[in-house]
Amino acid sequence: MTTLTERPIADAMSGTSVSVTRRATPRDAEILTPEALDFLALLHEQFADDVAELLAARERYARAVAGGQDPDFDPVTRPVRDAAWQVAGCAGAPGLEDRRVEITGPTDPKMTINALNSGARVWLADAEDASAPTWENVVGGQLALRDAIRGTLAVTTGEGKEYRLRSTTLTDLPTIVFRPRGWHLPEAHLRVQHPDGAVTAASGALVDFGLYFFHNAASLIEKGRGPYFYLPKLEGHREARLWNRVFETAQDALGIPRGTIRATVLIETLPAAFAMEEILWELREHAAGLNAGRWDYLFSIIKNLRTRGPSFVLPDRNQVTMTAPFMRAYTELLVTTCHRRGAHAIGGMSAFIPDRRRPDVTQRALEKVAEDKRREAADGFDGTWVAHPDLIGTALAELDAVLGERPHQVDRQRPDVRVGQSELLDVASAARAGASVTECGLRSNISVGVRYIASWLRGTGAAALDNLMEDAATAEISRSQVWQWIAAGVRTEHGRVTRERASAVLDEVLAGLERFAGNRYDDAAAVFREVALGEAFPPFLTTIAYDRYLAA
Repeated sequence: MTTLTERPIADAMSGTSVSVTRRATPRDAEILTPEALDFLALLHEQFADDVAELLAARERYARAVAGGQDPDFDPVTRPVRDAAWQVAGCAGAPGLEDRRVEITGPTDPKMTINALNSGARVWLADAEDASAPTWENVVGGQLALRDAIRGTLAVTTGEGKEYRLRSTTLTDLPTIVFRPRGWHLPEAHLRVQHPDGAVTAASGALVDFGLYFFHNAASLIEKGRGPYFYLPKLEGHREARLWNRVFETAQDALGIPRGTIRATVLIETLPAAFAMEEILWELREHAAGLNAGRWDYLFSIIKNLRTRGPSFVLPDRNQVTMTAPFMRAYTELLVTTCHRRGAHAIGGMSAFIPDRRRPDVTQRALEKVAEDKRREAADGFDGTWVAHPDLIGTALAELDAVLGERPHQVDRQRPDVRVGQSELLDVASAARAGASVTECGLRSNISVGVRYIASWLRGTGAAALDNLMEDAATAEISRSQVWQWIAAGVRTEHGRVTRERASAVLDEVLAGLERFAGNRYDDAAAVFREVALGEAFPPFLTTIAYDRYLAA
């Protein structure tokens, strides 16, 4: 196979280069090689302008929706929805045939070993919402993945405990599906010098994808797997088209046949819910499936409809379950769309996690997860997510009960499903079912938001808080709900939610937190005040926190 080091990629470019601003780990040079940086420069030369334009298009769309335009299925792309076609799916993608239980988690060395030893069918190796993008995490995660794929990863803790892979044969372990950062996040520690003299931060998405693909694609193929990806935060088919072009360029540059890459797209934004077919169409040569990213989806609903009046106010997060009619519509449309096009439909993650020191908490988590996965399997999902190894057996039992010996149920069509614009936008259905905004919900959102942001600033992107697994998506729900409740003048049993009242609750929460060295609570509170209590609504809290605290 021809590799990039044998191809004059740098010579073919018109002057784009990528440089490193500071060291991350003692092994930086193994990941940030001159050839790898040339590959990143190629991706940025080809696609940096497109990324900027798509982000601008997102802003225009958000303004239109805030101004009263309802999201809807695009009439221009109706021919795509009406035509007969199929995606690549799992054909020719070893390790993606059976995805019935996938474990998610960040890519630090210990978590990488735990995930690969877990017994799940797939590991979502997460450089996005479950990972804080410190420079050390970005490079360290790439090193851990590179070592794991080569069978050399091992960890010895300060207490002398050793962690090793249970097998050095990749096909004995969960199939790795890597999730890079979304289009909106920069990578400030890699600077792109453009031909016109401009210098910008690199794209976090292109950096994560590029380094993983450059270092591991050939090894994955040689070892019986392939370069597989989860694509986060897409807001429409044009963003999928851009990823498809990135895939084509990357495969061509490394001499890998087009179609070798397989991608599963997270349908976790409201605009994407109206473009599932078009997203699969744009990626069809590389498309493996869609995932119901439920937490980011709720965040996107709030973000897009936050100023649209009382009927779009989302009640307490813990009262909005997957049985709410508007959430049922979203997941049933996803399953129907995937199976119609030959793609896997992958379910979402229940936030409940076990506690080995508290049997009552563990029992509740197992019951909740079993209920969630039973519903998903019955609805036609081909796989599902868990966030903890102790939940794999419970989830697997529910999927096994429906799938049996079959690797998936893609052949199960859902002609009974009829989902349109009104069903997807019926946010008020949650309130009609009895959900409400409560004082407990307000305090929980503020407490979880501050504690999670503090964890993220310390470098931990997946945090167990109050027996739930919180990541950037659930923190976004917490802060955006507070913002929406203030803007809408929502009342709890203790009165109207105002900026002053929420600020007072934040002060109380902050005063009650137990401090420790490096706790970052004050920094987290400052971020929360800006993203939840400010007049403006920043699209992502992570961009605010990154620019202020992690980019230096």
